[in-house]
Amino acid sequence: MLTYLAKRLGMMIPLLIGITFISFLIMHLAPGSPTDLATDLNPKMSEIAKERLTKLYGLDKPLPVQYWNWLKRLAVLDFGRSFAPDGLPVLSKIAARLPVTVSINILSMMLVFFLAVPIGVYSATHRGSAFDQATTVFVFVGFATPTFWLALLCMILFGVQLGWLPISGIKSLNHGQLPWWGQLLDYARHLALPVILSAFTSLAGMSRYMRGNMLEVIRQDYITTARAKGLPERQVIYSHAMRNAMMPVITILGLSVPALIGGSVIFESIFAIPGMGKLFYDSVLARDYPVVMGGLVIGAVLTLVGNLLADLGYALADPRVRAS
Repeated sequence: MLTYLAKRLGMMIPLLIGITFISFLIMHLAPGSPTDLATDLNPKMSEIAKERLTKLYGLDKPLPVQYWNWLKRLAVLDFGRSFAPDGLPVLSKIAARLPVTVSINILSMMLVFFLAVPIGVYSATHRGSAFDQATTVFVFVGFATPTFWLALLCMILFGVQLGWLPISGIKSLNHGQLPWWGQLLDYARHLALPVILSAFTSLAGMSRYMRGNMLEVIRQDYITTARAKGLPERQVIYSHAMRNAMMPVITILGLSVPALIGGSVIFESIFAIPGMGKLFYDSVLARDYPVVMGGLVIGAVLTLVGNLLADLGYALADPRVRAS
């Protein structure tokens, strides 16, 4: 197991370099330049000043040279400085935004996992029941409902009309004056709507995947044999069938890790949450190459880590994977 893990970690390095190279190339081939926002809207900006700004950013060098210089800085975890007027280090910008995004998405994934698995198992073992039919309707509603539209409705209902939950930010203005338990409650109230809405669509799909897998597994011969031996139905379902049915679900959860950044843009924009998704989106519009590359590196690492976690999840769920 340790040898397998070491090989996978070793393969992540060349994969990460390949992903960053392709991303760097595509980003520079896109129309527009970081100097356009600072020069095109300023009629007093001369051509000499534009050239100086381009040289300051290092954009006057060939793309291979630019990528090599960026890669050397990446080796020492130096993502450079942002092209934005603040000129802050990219790593400090990411460090300030990433915990918020990761917290929201981890809470959402936990909510999805701990609700979708029991719902899918119960629907499969009670096929055709009222609960199964209700969850089927829930799935269709979850897939058909635009998330941003539902978020706006929830903001109007719970935030404006009822006043139960805040509708923007991650903490109140008097957050610093609250006791520690009050600060936790304040964070929970602000994150309630983003977390629940982020989990809504995933919950619908994940529960359906779990139901389909369970229906396929409980028809297998070894399940019939377990029942013929006189094992309790609860042990047959939760000790034998569910572990095998969770294999595709583990794959989906592992592949959903990279969506921590890209999938957060909508919620962070709607709820005015200062997270990584909003930072990445604004940086793309501003052609802030260092911040964009920093976000892409984080996304690539999350993708590779998600695949690794999925493989480790296979080994935990299926002893045959550990034996092989």
